[in-house]
Formats: sequence, structure tokens, C-alpha cells
Amino acid sequence: MSSRTPSAPAVARHGWLQALGTVLAGLVAMGVVAALGLWAAGAADLPDNAFPRVVTAAVVTAVGGAVEMSGDAGGLVGTEAALTVMPLSVTLTGALVIARGFLRPLRHRAVAGAAELAGWAARIAVLWLLALLGLSFAARQTFEVSLGEGVLEDLGDLFGLAPKAGFTTDVPLTVLFGLLWLAGVLVLAVLVSRGAPLPARLLRHQASVRPAAYAVVVVLLAYVVIGVVVGLVVAGTRDRPAQTLAVLLLGLPNLAWPALTIGLGATWNGRVEGPFGLPMPHVLDEVLRSPDVATLDLGTLAEHDGRVWWLPVVDVVLLLAAGWLAARRSPADIPAWRHAVHMAVALAFTVLMICLVGRISAHYGLSVLGIGDLDGGLSGELFLRPQLWGAVGLALPWGLVTGFLGALPVRWAGRRARPR
Repeated sequence: MSSRTPSAPAVARHGWLQALGTVLAGLVAMGVVAALGLWAAGAADLPDNAFPRVVTAAVVTAVGGAVEMSGDAGGLVGTEAALTVMPLSVTLTGALVIARGFLRPLRHRAVAGAAELAGWAARIAVLWLLALLGLSFAARQTFEVSLGEGVLEDLGDLFGLAPKAGFTTDVPLTVLFGLLWLAGVLVLAVLVSRGAPLPARLLRHQASVRPAAYAVVVVLLAYVVIGVVVGLVVAGTRDRPAQTLAVLLLGLPNLAWPALTIGLGATWNGRVEGPFGLPMPHVLDEVLRSPDVATLDLGTLAEHDGRVWWLPVVDVVLLLAAGWLAARRSPADIPAWRHAVHMAVALAFTVLMICLVGRISAHYGLSVLGIGDLDGGLSGELFLRPQLWGAVGLALPWGLVTGFLGALPVRWAGRRARPR
């Protein structure tokens, strides 16, 4: 019997049709999740058939695109608005679908040339670029803003004022950040998947990168699953279930992943003022709705709800399991201290990513002849930002300890299984 190894010309070339299917699948999945979430939030009732454009804007922001708020009310009316947020439920959906589409033609391979991987990624990137341009020009809309009741309404009727607000897309920034997002998704897919082929010169590094990368991604997904369970319980037992479902479909990781960092001891700062609010969990709204910038950590949250002390417990359990999983997927000759270092680096990068994508900032204001927000709730502010380097610094010792302890059972089991 003879074994045959496929030669380079015999290796299947991944064509444009496969790349198109990957891009379309990602966009459709993101659009469906965004549409369901916005529908649950009540956006289907927006005037001027704006719902499809709002869904498009949600997809744009989910891949890092820049959506700018705008206002037009003439010289007598002042408007100001800004919004910076990534709907991470939509982001995660698109990343999982595109990563799967990217990896599917590469399965059952041990080695792939750098040119082949680059060519396959480039096909997806070209089509993704065209999709970003289409989304950028479609995500534009203008709405009329009601002046409410009381003095502002009277002034509007007197002067015939009809203020408008809307949003447009910053095309260059959307293209830039959208391509960076795609590159991050493809690189992470290769790092996490044990079955994805690598160029021969990179094979020696996979044992130090892939197991830890896979383990921390599992932790992130586990936190999302826990959040889904909690959210469904809240939706079934409390008022306004549609609002809770909207949060699940649009921004569940925006709450779940910062909770992971808070369980590590990290601190976030924020404030809620005016009509903005955080519908789930309610304790966040209670802490952040303060006269000054609020501190969000285990101590301040525990003052309102003692159940937050379960966050460190959940982190310990999940990170120990991640350390064990990383060691199980690693070669048997790697010592526990090296697993600890790999886990620390992977967790630090994970916390850095959470802090960068989990920031929220929203502001809206309206005034007529210098008079604003009189009994109408026409202005507000919401922001949430981390103490970045403190959070990353805390991730390092957590990763070292849990990576080392999680690897010990695997190392002990491996030594006992070796023949004497």
C-alpha cells in the first residue's frame, strides 16, 4: 500500500463564490439579529419607513463603523447628539458566522501556504469592502423631533419650528474599521481553531498560542450563555419582556463581558442622566444614575445587590476550567508554569478587547431660544468606560494563577499515565 499526499496544484482553490457565500451569510445573520432586537425595542414604529435604515446602521456599528448623529432646526433651535456603541450581540453573531465560513474550506488540512491563506482572506476582504460601502451609503435617515408639551411646544408653534435629527455614516472610517474588524475575526479564527492549517514556519508557535486562545474564547461564550439564561428568566418573570429581549439581541455581551472584568476586580466609570437607562440588570441603572460620575465595581454594586459577589466565583470556576482546557489541548511536555504564562497573556488581551469594544457613550440635547428640557425629557447623557490598564493589570495575575492551577490535574494525569 502507498500513501499519497496532495500536491500543491491539487489543493482546492477557494473561489469567489465561496467568499461571496461567507460574506452574505455573515451579513444576513447580523441583519436578522439586529432587526429582531430593534423590533423588540420598538424601532419598527419609526416614521418614514426608517426601520430598514436603522437596522443597517446597527450592522454598521456592529463591525466598528462610525455613525454620526446630525440635527437641522434652523437658527432658533439648537440640537446636539452623539452616539458611540457597538451592539455586541450583532457583532458576535457576524464574527461566528464569518469565521465558520472562512475555516470551512480549510478543514482536514495540517499545513497551508501563506499565499493560499492570504489569497482566500483577500477574496473575502474585497467582497466585504464592497458590502461596507453599500451599508455605509444605505445607513442614512432623518427624523422629525417632537418638542413635547409645554413651553417648547408653544414656542415651536409660534415660530413654525420643526426640528429634525438623524444619522449618517462616516464612509472612510466605516471602511477602515470594518476591514480591521474583519482582519481581527479571520486572525482569531485561525488562532482558535485547532483544525485550521498554518504555514509551515508558524507550526512551532501553535502550541503556545492556540490552546490559551481557544480557552479564553470559550470563557467569553460561556458568559454570553449565562447572560442568555439570566435574561430569559428576567424576561419571563418581570415587566417589559420585550425590552429585555431587545437587550439580549442587541447588547448582551455589552453587559456580560464587562461583568467578567468586574468579577476580576476591574473598575468602570459611568453616568446616566435623562431618559437614557440600562434596562438589564436594574442595579446598573441605580448605580450610574447619580449626580456625579459613578464608580462601577464589586463594592458599589454590592451596596445595591449582594448577588454581585457571585461574579468572582463565576470567574474562578470558568477560568480554572479554561486553564484545564488549555492544558488538555497542549502537548504533554509543556510544564504548568508555561501554561500559566500563556493563560495570563491570553486573558490580558481578552480584557483589553472587552475594555475597547465595551465603551458606551450617548448624548442628546435640544433647546429653543436657549430653553431646553422643560418637562419634556429632551436631553440626556449616558456613558460607560473602563479604567483600562487597571483591568488589564488585574487579568495578568488571574491568568497566571488559574492557568497554573488548571494545568496541574492534566500534568499529574499525564505523568501517571506514562509507562514506568
